[in-house]
Amino acid sequence: MLTHDELLAAIPHCLTGTDFPELGAKYEGKVRDVYVGHGRRTLITTDRISAFDRVLGLIPYKGQVLNQLSAWWFEQTAHIARNHIITVPDPNVTIAHEAEPLPVEIVVRGYITGVTKTSLWYLYEQGERRPYGFVLPDGLQKNDPLPEPLITPTTKAAKGGHDLPLTRADILEQKILPRELWMEIEETAVTLFQFGQQVAAQAGLILVDTKYEMGLVDGKLTLIDEIHTPDSSRYWVADTYQPGGDEPENFDKEFMRKWYAAQGYRGDGVPPTMSPDFIAQIAARYIAAYEKLTGQVFQPGEQPAVERLRRNLQDEIRRLGD
Repeated sequence: MLTHDELLAAIPHCLTGTDFPELGAKYEGKVRDVYVGHGRRTLITTDRISAFDRVLGLIPYKGQVLNQLSAWWFEQTAHIARNHIITVPDPNVTIAHEAEPLPVEIVVRGYITGVTKTSLWYLYEQGERRPYGFVLPDGLQKNDPLPEPLITPTTKAAKGGHDLPLTRADILEQKILPRELWMEIEETAVTLFQFGQQVAAQAGLILVDTKYEMGLVDGKLTLIDEIHTPDSSRYWVADTYQPGGDEPENFDKEFMRKWYAAQGYRGDGVPPTMSPDFIAQIAARYIAAYEKLTGQVFQPGEQPAVERLRRNLQDEIRRLGD
């Protein structure tokens, strides 16, 4: 684990973006710049962070953690699902197949928790006993485990919009996706989540819920974004979980959300400034999640100079036959 002082020293040096017009069209994301060209999706990992819409800050090595952890997870789950990665030539870079994203967001939940309007606990607290088409009994408390993992799909809203809850019936009756494809998605998502729960438990963590981005590559179901990272999943520290007790310790971006909420910030206007000390604490949690899950010591590669990164990418793309 990097020391607190090492993390503090790294804060001013985070890579915040690169420009490679020759690689094709560029789409800036919360964490990664995506280039689409030459028949490939090229993800340039950066250290941008979004805890709420429009909140950006610099968390040292966060982009590298997400990039390397996702690559590790894709290796671990290759027996369960195809993924879009072709190669990871650099700690900061993923080269992936261009994919057709599916119009449904897949969230799998193992506990009844959350505060957003699509979370199980929010809906349950409002008196909804059939959220997402599942029957839930009376008497559940916040953070209770569910009898089995539940798939809670939503629409994929445009930027600035809101996801809307869906049921299996909605997806099939509205012909959002073909029945055979949706059934494959359900089986794949639950199998991935249960495997993720096992790995997390061995690391002393609880995988609470997670989002899977799925799409089609050459017509086949494929995972197309990061998985089981502190940005795409909610993790609790197992030793801090007590059924019916206080909120367990978070090992994910909820740690930041809680801080912003404590400052009274909800995503509008200018966000409060995080202190360097707090930024280093956030970075330490991301790195610790990587080390606990993988059993490996996080090795940050130096952020490469743009020209060297450019040459590496061009060589890699030529090698792949583009």
